Amino acid sequence: MTDSITNPKVDEFLRKSKTWRTEYETLRKIALDSGLTEEFKWMHPCYTFENKNVVLIHGFKDYCALLFHKGALMQDPAGILIQQTENVQAARQIRFTNIQEITDMEDILTAYIAEAVAVEKSGLTVNLKKTAEFTVPQELNDKFAEMPALKAAFETLTPGRQRAYILYFSQPKQSQTRVSRVEKCVPRILEGKGLND
Repeated sequence: MTDSITNPKVDEFLRKSKTWRTEYETLRKIALDSGLTEEFKWMHPCYTFENKNVVLIHGFKDYCALLFHKGALMQDPAGILIQQTENVQAARQIRFTNIQEITDMEDILTAYIAEAVAVEKSGLTVNLKKTAEFTVPQELNDKFAEMPALKAAFETLTPGRQRAYILYFSQPKQSQTRVSRVEKCVPRILEGKGLND
């Protein structure tokens, strides 16, 4: 590893990791060798350039990933960037299921990180969809009709909080589940709180 400063919170995260530990450590080395600053954000190792988020290391049941915060702006010559869900606008992941995949791709990962830093240096930003462009689920509209105060409270929330609720309410396939989610969140919305506040 280079002379980059490691973050004690990331050290602790790695010590506590029950899965993907070796993969995380290898991804960490690649990020640090790229000259990025190691931070700990959203309960994961995050690597920044001049206080701008560049990549994040995170894991799931079936894979671990290197997430590029502005991956949508990257070229992706190897065709390996993945949009996690259809609602993710800016970020893109490179997924791994074992350490060999990471070591085989080290040069590519280093090049992708360098491109992500170049995107930050250029000042490019992702044109995000406006809240009004998201479809409000019928179940939420029904609740707005029933409770005009809820609609008023919802409209005073920040656009990001509104989007988070809309996406959360829209996820379930069954209307009954969507109704249940709306009902559970009514008090939070009326209090002016976001989904994750």
